[in-house]
Amino acid sequence: MQQQDAEGEDMSDPLFRRIFIGPVELKNRLFMPAMHMNMCRDFQVTDQLIEFYRERAKGGVGLISVGYATVDELSGSPANIGAHLDEHIPGLTALAAAIHEGGAKATVQLNHAGRYNSSFFLGGRKPVAPSPVACRMTRETPKELEPAEIAATIRRFGDAAERVRKAGFDLVEILAGTGYLISEFLSPLTNKRQDSYGGSLENRMRFGLEVVDEIKSRLGDDYPILVRLNGNDFMEGGIGQDDLLEFAVALDEAGVDALCVNVGWHEAQVPQIVTKVPRGAFAYLARDVKERVSVPVIASHRINDPRIARLLLTENFCDMVAIGRALIADPWLPEKIRTGRENEIIHCVACGQGCFDHLFKMKPVECLCNPRAGHEYEPQPAKTQQPKKVMVVGGGVAGMSAAIAAAELGHRVTLYEKGLRLGGQLHLAGAPPGRGEFVIFAEDLARQVVHHGIRAVIGSPVDLKTLEAEKPDFLVLATGGEPITPPISGVDREHVVQAWDVLAGKVETGRRVVVVGGGAVGIETALLLAEIGTLSGEELKFLLVNGAVTPDKLYKLATEGTKEVVVVEMADTLGANFGKSTRWGMLQDVGRYGVKTFIQAKVLEITEGGVKIEHGGETRELPADHVVLAVGTRPANPLQKVAEELGIDFRVVGDAMAPATVFEANHQGYNAGRCIA
Repeated sequence: MQQQDAEGEDMSDPLFRRIFIGPVELKNRLFMPAMHMNMCRDFQVTDQLIEFYRERAKGGVGLISVGYATVDELSGSPANIGAHLDEHIPGLTALAAAIHEGGAKATVQLNHAGRYNSSFFLGGRKPVAPSPVACRMTRETPKELEPAEIAATIRRFGDAAERVRKAGFDLVEILAGTGYLISEFLSPLTNKRQDSYGGSLENRMRFGLEVVDEIKSRLGDDYPILVRLNGNDFMEGGIGQDDLLEFAVALDEAGVDALCVNVGWHEAQVPQIVTKVPRGAFAYLARDVKERVSVPVIASHRINDPRIARLLLTENFCDMVAIGRALIADPWLPEKIRTGRENEIIHCVACGQGCFDHLFKMKPVECLCNPRAGHEYEPQPAKTQQPKKVMVVGGGVAGMSAAIAAAELGHRVTLYEKGLRLGGQLHLAGAPPGRGEFVIFAEDLARQVVHHGIRAVIGSPVDLKTLEAEKPDFLVLATGGEPITPPISGVDREHVVQAWDVLAGKVETGRRVVVVGGGAVGIETALLLAEIGTLSGEELKFLLVNGAVTPDKLYKLATEGTKEVVVVEMADTLGANFGKSTRWGMLQDVGRYGVKTFIQAKVLEITEGGVKIEHGGETRELPADHVVLAVGTRPANPLQKVAEELGIDFRVVGDAMAPATVFEANHQGYNAGRCIA
């Protein structure tokens, strides 16, 4: 029997037990943390941002934090939410109202970027920081804050907090991590001051604690303060976990009402948000904080599934869980959990392509998994009153997305896939180590096909006879692509294989492998091969716990496989078609796993025993037992002419039109399905 509270709420699921932050009661333990959406204009809240958050509130999350929001003119860019002027209050008020109307509580995260800001956004003015230590991200050296400027900045935090309360938000949040201004005061890496704000840990904590004191003095003890702090900066020469635990204790003693434990700086070399980071990997940091403080603690980073979220709560790692990008991917995740529909969740794959990477491009946030994210404010087509017979050919991401979108509008949809499973190239993208979330995404979409009542015909190629028999009113061609075979002498030798076949597990390779092509597919294939023969996580844990080998030896066993892998690329860079947030980590692994690379190299010939290349003006032969081709994709679209001859209205999407990323394929498919009138 399910346990219920006095209001009839289900108490058996730890995710939906009520909790208080200060005097504010939350209906569940799910928190959407602040993420920069790039949806504001001149610091003003837009309809795009309001409708984005309205949708997440309706989806059932207990608490939403928006931001970060600026505290003065030096603290952010015009695309940030503004809280540093009274003229920002109306927009903030509208945003708070939308979140409340959706059923969630709301908070604003206040922050000052410090040296992470850029003079580009400041009209040529220098960013400010505790000390003039150059920033690797912006390549600028900030101006050192004078004591009077520090005092003024603290007051501006208080001013902004008062605006947040006036706008109707339930709490205020302070960002004290991630390498921004409060972090910069905390860290000896960026704080070289000799006054009362520098030197000892007590002094370096002073700025952050004075910000808390200022806000409390303005708002009183009854208005809750949430602080997001780092559990570890992961910065060499910076502040580590032990000192950050002391800071957490100090914040607790200063009267904050909850702590959200973040991890890393933006420039840290430890991956924090990408697919390869295991789900919940950093939750141990929240557990360590929880053991030291008396207020609720929120765990964050790579929590995209209710099972890991429940585990963290039941095992006392935390009191709440932060699910950020998971709610970009699926706004209705909380409600699906609450109503027993977890099998309908679309999981975030942590690719960063539509969220984090868009920030570098100065574009509003979108989502690879959710084509509607960022477009909630746009008019949506009404459900059709005249359902059409829609036929989708191809069961990859573009085809499934098109089929689902068309079915949502009420059309009668049949999906044809010549293979024996849905998902297409998502299964290839998910084959390399640390990329398994793409396979989960394929499974999520396949379940959506079933959920929407779409007739799926598996293992059935489509030809002229099929089209004549089906007689669809509208046809979506999502037949994908095929790997290119380059015109290289010797390319037809038996030991030459395609990367797709390696990723699909259709072929095995010898000890020495040369991968021709250093784009995303080539790098992923090279890493897959390079990890063969390394120890698994389970094996490494066994050896570590039992003291069987030294840590140095464990590292070698984790990174030294049984194959010699070489990548040859004609261009002057590797992995150019990776997203920015993914590429640096993938190239880091290329070095770690001993993959040799040749850029600006031309393959001249594939011989019986290797590959002849021209590199640096010299010709050399690379020995190879197998040569793997990863030189690109071309459209495979044999049905377009047939459809034209039959006079069938159609649309081509994904690789069938032109080589596309997963992001592009999903969005193209969705738009094709939504355009069927």
